[in-house]
Amino acid sequence: MCDDAQICFAEVVAGSAAWLSRGLSCVCAQRRESDARPSFDLTPSEEECLQRLQNRIDIAYDSSIPEHQEALRALWNAVFPEEELHGLISEQWKEMGWQGKDPSTDFRGGGFISLENLLFFARHFPKSFKDLLWKQEGDRSAWEYPFAVAGVNITFMLIQMLDLEAVKPRTMVGAIFLKFLSENESAFDLVYCIAFKLMDRQWLAMCASYMDFNTVMKATRHQLEREFLLEDITRLEELPSYSLLTL
Repeated sequence: MCDDAQICFAEVVAGSAAWLSRGLSCVCAQRRESDARPSFDLTPSEEECLQRLQNRIDIAYDSSIPEHQEALRALWNAVFPEEELHGLISEQWKEMGWQGKDPSTDFRGGGFISLENLLFFARHFPKSFKDLLWKQEGDRSAWEYPFAVAGVNITFMLIQMLDLEAVKPRTMVGAIFLKFLSENESAFDLVYCIAFKLMDRQWLAMCASYMDFNTVMKATRHQLEREFLLEDITRLEELPSYSLLTL
């Protein structure tokens, strides 16, 4: 048993990058050379939308780039509008659920798009965002998941679930998502918000603690995949879990 929750958590995740490699590798679908997966033809519009999203995914977070610095400040200001940020490296970031005082070390696994996802969530669904950040719903565990780092992991999970690094989607879920993306350029960001809220709902339903994070993520992914495959779903807003979001 660990005497210190922070030390114990560090052994499990050892920062975001380790969490991704040791944790989500078993959450997300493993790729095997023997897998024979179909591919789905894309319309020119879908190909263009996929390429733009892949370009976003390929951008690593770089703390020396002014645009990335401004996005990080914008995230702080969206969440703590009345509290001055003392610097991009500050103990204040721990209030948002980063592992340390420098959020850039936690972006390694998810890239710049994981910051964009958090910022989109904070701006478009501020109530849901803050409910999750402050753990305001349900009976909570004594050792909760760190909000921001969990967000980076959700970005990574969705990239794998939707097979977004492939030239063409090789799953029905991926193909359906590209239909949504061709009609809504913010579809990935919106799925992220839905997934984050759904993950917290699963967390509460399972009475989870930090050691259960992988199990919760598996359940979240499976539920999302089921909802994508429901009949008569033509827009992301029609997914059952979309109703969990509040402005």
